[in-house]
Amino acid sequence: MSIAALIVAAGRGSRAGGPQPKQWQALAGARVIDHTLAVFRTLPQITEIVLVLHEDDMDQAEAFAAQGVTVTTGGAERAASVQRGLGAIRHAEKVLIHDAARPCVSAQIIAGVIDALDQHQAAAPGLPVTDALWQGADGRVTGTQDRSALFAAQTPQGFDLAAIRAAHGTHDGQAADDVEVARAAGLTVAITQGSADNLKITRPEDFARAARILETRMDIRTGNGFDVHAFGPGDHVTLCGLDIPHTHGLVGHSDADVALHTVTDAIYGALARGDIGQHFPPSDPQWKGARSDIFLRHAAQLARDMGFTLTHVDCTLICETPKIGPHVQPMRASMAEMLGIELDRVSVKATTSERLGFTGRGEGIACMATATLVKT
Repeated sequence: MSIAALIVAAGRGSRAGGPQPKQWQALAGARVIDHTLAVFRTLPQITEIVLVLHEDDMDQAEAFAAQGVTVTTGGAERAASVQRGLGAIRHAEKVLIHDAARPCVSAQIIAGVIDALDQHQAAAPGLPVTDALWQGADGRVTGTQDRSALFAAQTPQGFDLAAIRAAHGTHDGQAADDVEVARAAGLTVAITQGSADNLKITRPEDFARAARILETRMDIRTGNGFDVHAFGPGDHVTLCGLDIPHTHGLVGHSDADVALHTVTDAIYGALARGDIGQHFPPSDPQWKGARSDIFLRHAAQLARDMGFTLTHVDCTLICETPKIGPHVQPMRASMAEMLGIELDRVSVKATTSERLGFTGRGEGIACMATATLVKT
């Protein structure tokens, strides 16, 4: 069966605190919403992803659309947002409706819901309540509540697409979740296995807990790069995509940007995808004199295509001349733009070899770099 994932991300989440809605806040190397979407992207059963955004966040729509995600604008309340999302699904028989603020959902939880949809029109994960439940007023316990038949509701909640569309179309008023809408329409909802880790970020302290959960699952890669280019004729060297005036140029098949070559190799290394020479052979004449940002952008895009977020790059140039210090900030900005990451995730620095070796004799420039990637 074809299954669509409908991710609801139109809320404002003010209880979570922070400078922006919780789905856009940073969490374990990416944004909350990125972690959530990444789980569904990895599942072959999911044939379509629809994302519902608040109208104030539609400036993000183009980036998601480029990733193959259908984006639509939400309504004033959650039920209206879900209805709009359901209407945007094009080719599916079933739908999984999930809160963007549950970034720790596992493939196992999702698979449990999908399996249940083979036999039921609706299914959702629930977690049996194990704590004692009190009734209270004015700060005092006034009674107890039997917990034996109680479950904490979670998402994704799965449905036959036609059935849940019809249920939302006839539902009057608000609902706690889509299960309530389904039951009001007479649908039977199967309970599948939930997890304590499948928390919904609601309060500020939930970010730290979610980060701990994600870090136990995260695929963190570190790659190293090293490159050397000799000085030759010329009046400038190209470093980090910038032309720096100098008494010599650098010798190489491309523009000999030793910094970009090294960072490119560090990214390929983290991905275990060879080196720059394998992707752009120096024997190929089309790369003669090419700008090295082509290579770096390719490595960064390959990382994204493989589901990784580039979280940090550290690049050290080793030379006596030219002086790197005056150019460090524009170098950082140039590389950050090429990589598509924030400036504060890019480090460029320089050192000398104390006049030892070929760099100390002024015969060329060496460079070493480290790149860190996180699977999202």
